[in-house]
Amino acid sequence: MGFSPSEQYQAVIRKIDAANAEDPRLVDDGDGGRTPFEILYADRMMQVLERLYPDADELLRIAARSQHLLRWTIARADYPQGREGYNKWRTRLRLLHAETVGGFMSEAGYGGEDIEKVSLWLQKKKLKRDADSQALENVVDVVFLEFYWDDFARKYSHYDEDKMVDIVGKTLRKMSSHGHQAALALDMPESQKAIVMKAVEREKDRL
Repeated sequence: MGFSPSEQYQAVIRKIDAANAEDPRLVDDGDGGRTPFEILYADRMMQVLERLYPDADELLRIAARSQHLLRWTIARADYPQGREGYNKWRTRLRLLHAETVGGFMSEAGYGGEDIEKVSLWLQKKKLKRDADSQALENVVDVVFLEFYWDDFARKYSHYDEDKMVDIVGKTLRKMSSHGHQAALALDMPESQKAIVMKAVEREKDRL
C-alpha cells in the first residue's frame, strides 16, 4: 500500500512549495524549463526519500521537503568567513527551516509533539540517536552526492584531492550503513567515485 497523504499534510506541503517558489534563483528543471532552485532541491529530496525510505511517514516527508525551506533568505555573506562563521550560518538556517515549517504545521492542525519532532530533525539535534533524524541526514547526503557534487567540485576546484577526500569522509561519518549503501550504489563519474572510495578507505575504522 502506497503513501496516503492526509489533508493536514497536503496543506503543509502546499505552504512549503509556495514559500520556496519565491526563490529568485532559477535553474534548469531537466525538461527544458526553469524552476526555483529550492523547488528543485525539495523535489530531489522527496525523490531520494522515496527511494531510500518508501515507508516514511508524514512527519519525515515534511522534514525532507523543508530541508532548505527559505534558505536563500539568509546569505552566507552575512556571517564571518571561516569555520566558525559557517557553523553560525548553518545553525541559523536550521532554526529558520524548523520555525517556518513549525508555523505551517500548527496552522494545518498538527500538535506540538509532531512539530517538535520535525524541529529536532531539521536542527540535527538527534543525529545518530533517532532513526528518523538519521534517515533525514542519509537523504541529505545522498542528494548532495547524486545531484550537487559537480557544482561543489567546480566551486572548490582549488582544493586538492586530499581535501576533497576529507570532506567526503566527514559526510560519510554522518551517515548510517543504509546511507552508505545508497551512496555507493550511485552511478558516479570515475573521478567522483575515486574520491568517495578513498574516503571510505580512510574512514573505514570510524564508519
